[in-house]
Order: sequence, then structure tokens, then C-alpha cells
Amino acid sequence: MGVGKLPIQILLLFLLVSVFPIRRILADRVTAEEAKELRDEVREMFYHAFNGYMEHAFPQDELRPQSCGGEDTLGGYALTLIDSLDTLALLGDRERFAASVEWIGKNLRFDINKTVSVFETTIRVLGGLLSAHLIASDYATGIRVPSYDNQLLNLAEDLARRLLPAFDTPTGIPFGSVNLLHGVDKHESKITSTAGGGTLTLEFGVLSWLTNDPIFEQVTKNAVRGLWARRSKLNLVGAHINVFTGEWTQKDAGIGTSIDSFYEYLLKAYLLFGDEEYLYIFQEAYAAAMHYLYNDPWYVEVNMDSAAIVWPLFNSLQAFWPGLQVLAGDIDPAIRTHAAFFSVWRRYGFTPEGFNLATLNVQNGQKSYPLRPELIESTYWLYKATRDPRYLDTGRDIVASLQYGSRCTCGYCHISDVEHHQQEDHMESFFLAETVKYLWLLFDLAVGPDNLVENGPYKYIFSTEGHLLPATPQISLVREHCLYHGAYCRSDDLRQKSFKSETENDLSESDDSYGARTLSGSMSDSLTAASGLIKGVCPGLTHGQKFGLLYMHSADRPLDDETIGKKEPTVVQSHSLSILPGQSSDHSPSDDNSNQNDSQTKESDESA
Repeated sequence: MGVGKLPIQILLLFLLVSVFPIRRILADRVTAEEAKELRDEVREMFYHAFNGYMEHAFPQDELRPQSCGGEDTLGGYALTLIDSLDTLALLGDRERFAASVEWIGKNLRFDINKTVSVFETTIRVLGGLLSAHLIASDYATGIRVPSYDNQLLNLAEDLARRLLPAFDTPTGIPFGSVNLLHGVDKHESKITSTAGGGTLTLEFGVLSWLTNDPIFEQVTKNAVRGLWARRSKLNLVGAHINVFTGEWTQKDAGIGTSIDSFYEYLLKAYLLFGDEEYLYIFQEAYAAAMHYLYNDPWYVEVNMDSAAIVWPLFNSLQAFWPGLQVLAGDIDPAIRTHAAFFSVWRRYGFTPEGFNLATLNVQNGQKSYPLRPELIESTYWLYKATRDPRYLDTGRDIVASLQYGSRCTCGYCHISDVEHHQQEDHMESFFLAETVKYLWLLFDLAVGPDNLVENGPYKYIFSTEGHLLPATPQISLVREHCLYHGAYCRSDDLRQKSFKSETENDLSESDDSYGARTLSGSMSDSLTAASGLIKGVCPGLTHGQKFGLLYMHSADRPLDDETIGKKEPTVVQSHSLSILPGQSSDHSPSDDNSNQNDSQTKESDESA
């Protein structure tokens, strides 16, 4: 039994006793009729907030739901409307969806002197535009806008090109912010979060497919490779990194704040694009997370080098993890972890940003609930996978909490203190993009679904902002050419030649003749997009060599301004992949007793 595991499990027993009153366990199950009523109630929740925004805040970014005003929080370009577009389509509101698409196409511009978050702008704005474009331009969706002529796609491309200067770093990991008119400011911080640098592949990848320009896909894949190359020897990544030197400035490894969606996009990029490189990295990263971070059913934060526990903390962004495990086919630990996370919600009526597993109290300074969707997202995926009615009960409890605790005059308010249910005059755009979307999908699934996701023409992958990205044939099939271990392959060229970059010269020599094989993923057949044929895979190499995945020994080979980008990384061979199904829960942190680094102050990413 690993160091630190027993105390947390003992504390868990006290927590479960304190937060699961018998009367709640014996509560009546949600009936079919009640599920329908709850679905209609969630629809009303969406329109209460959406109408409040349109009447009192539009075209500002977000609604102030108590004072019925508006505020610009990201770029001053109708953020909430963009973020809400595919929710309108999902609800079947053709009239408002068409009107919103038309207004954005005519009025939105990005040639503005605004410095914006690369991460937030990508997941909210770029993702919202691309999702709405794919719905508005396709007859198969049933919600095509007749007058639409690729205006949103053109805006998305313009926006992405304005974000590209952020990727001009020696590591390939982007700056956290960029000015839409002037590029990266010379005083911009060189420190960014792992989630900020590694959660861009879906949106930029889709844009590359739609514009036939590979640059967007390439820079975001390079960012992922840059982060993964600097993982620890335990295959863990830290929370914050210097994008110039590649040095970790915060070595806390976890699945929550500042890291969460890095894991999410590894798996989803494989599911959407069929790129086996992402699957390989995900399985390596997932195995490490389950071994070093998982204290059944909770997750802790550890030092990425020693695995010494740094924070015995549940933070609300961890709540996406059970949903990701459903996509990965690892259901049993997802069920247990979801139950533990929901026990915190039951105790307070909401999930605080941080709950300390050692003191069994809300973490000081982390008492708020900003209407986050992650627990609801996992509830939806677990119900979809199991059809267990307990998840409808969970949804009912969440709806009740939102209605009685956060509903305000013109929308829904942040909860600034979950212990006293104090309201704050702010409503994030992701409340409409995700929170109510996942609730509506949950109850609609119970009633008998009739919506774009469940009955539409495509399998949809949800972005980390809840945007619908369809696995259409032109997106989900692997490219006709690919770059694996420096190999350039054409589907019509049976004699595929190998070209090695300078940084790959130290890799072992391989046969110039590359075969093609069919992927046999371990994901659930009902959830996995067709992956087609992968070309350029050389059976004689390890997966790390096939994909040219590198490992940077930063401690042994420090980087400075003169040597950055010139020294060749060392390759470490990795074990083969075989993780996802039937993951055992008997994992514990390493017994390494090395002193842990002092943890830095946690930043609260708005990753949703």
C-alpha cells in the first residue's frame, strides 16, 4: 500500500457518512414523466439566461444577472452569443440560431486592439464559430441556414491567424496571451499552464481541415509534443511551464486546475481525427495518472518528479475526469469517483473550487462555484454509458440547486461562498455553452432523445467548452499524407520514402518500406469514430519512435538563450500501450520520500 493512500481512504469513510443522509439515499427515483418535466425546466433555464443576456447585455461579452447589465470580459465581441450558438441549434431553435448566425456574420470583427487569452479565445470563440459553421452549412443537420455563405468560417480563420504569433516560441508551446492587432507584447509573461498550451488541437485541427491549411493543426500538435517531451520520468506533467526555456515553474501534477483538458484533448483528438499519436500519448499519460494520482476514489496532486503528495485536494475542475473515463472505456473507477465528487455537491448544494480531503472542509480561498459544468458533463456520460437512474437523480439535485441557489433576476449568478450560498453578479458564457446543455441532454436522453447529438447524421465530439464537433468523413478520416518518424506518405504511393529531420538523426534506422495497418482501438465501439487506415507506421519501432516522440532531459541539459532550439533532445524508448479497458483501482503513489517542492499559488483556469 503506497504512502499517503491509507489516510485518505480513512478520511473518505468519515466524508461519506457525513454527506449521505439516509433519506437522500432512499429518495424516489426520477420517473419518465418527471424526466420530461425536468428537460422542459432546463430549457426554460436556458432561455431565462439567454433572453436576459440578449435584452440586457448584448453585444457585450457576458451578463451581470443581478443588476441586469453587461460586461466585456474577453474581447468585447458578444462572447456569450457565440458560445451559445450550438446550444440554440441543439434545442431546435432554428429562428434564433439563424438570426444569431446572420448577425455575427455581418457585425463581428477581430481586427481590434485587445489582448486576449489564447486558451479561452480558442475554446469559446473559435470553437463556437466552427461548431455553428458546421451546423449552419450542412443540409444533413436539419438546421442549415439558407442565406449562410461561410461567414463564420472566414471569421474563425481570421481569428486563428491572429492567434498564431503566440506559437512562435523555442519550445512550440504558445504564450498565454496575444494581442489581436499587434501580436505578442514584448512584456508578455513566458509562463503558461499545461492546459493552456495543450488544449487547442480540436479547434485548430478542424480549422485546418476546413481551410485545407495545415498550419493550424501543425502548431497545436507541436505544442502538445513540446509539453510531452518535457514530462517527468514518471510520465507526469506539471501545471505551469516557461515557454522559452521549457522549465517547469510549477511541478504539481494533477488532473484538475491548470492541467485538466490537456488529458481530455489527447483522447478526443484521436477520436475526432483518428491520429494514433494522440492515442499513444493519452494512454501513457493516463496510466501515469491512474498510478500516481489515483487514491480510489479521489485524485490528489503530487510532485511530478517524486510523486510525493503535494495537495490532498478535490478541485472542481477534476469533475470532468469520470466523463473522460467513459470515453476511454474505463467505467468502474469513473462510477466510484463520480459518487465521491457528487457527495461534495450534496454537502454544500454546489461544488466549491477546492475541497480539502485532509480537513474535510472547503479549502480556504476556494469557496466559490462559478456555475461550472464538469460534474454535470460526467453525469451525462455515465448515464449514457450505464442508463443507471441514479444519474437522473443526480441531475434533478443539480437542477434544484441551480434554481434555488443561483437563479437571479436576469440569469444565473455565481456562488461566491458555497457554505452560505452568497451570490455574485456574474454569469460565465459557459453556463449556456455547457452547464444547461449537458443537463438538457441528460434528461432528453431519458425521455427518448430527438436531437442533433443523439439522432443526428454524425457522431459528435464535445470540445472542452461543450461545442459540437462532428466526426464527418472529411474530418475523421486520417489524412492522405502523414508525418510519423519523419515519413512522408501518400495513399497512392506504395513505395513510401522516409525523410528524417535533424532532430531525429539519433533515432534507430528503419526499413524505408512502410506498411499500413488498421487501428483496433480499445474504446467502446459506440463512442469511437471510425479511424480508417494509418499509414507510415513502422512495425519494427516502438510507439515513441514511430511518432518521433521526444524526451527532454532539462535537468541535465539546461537551456539558455543561446542554446535554445539548437540542442537535440534525447529519445527514451517507452513501453507499449495496453491500458484502457479494465483498469484496476489498486494504485498508489510512489514510495519515493523525496522532499516535495513548495507548491505555488494555484491559478484558477476557466477551462470548462
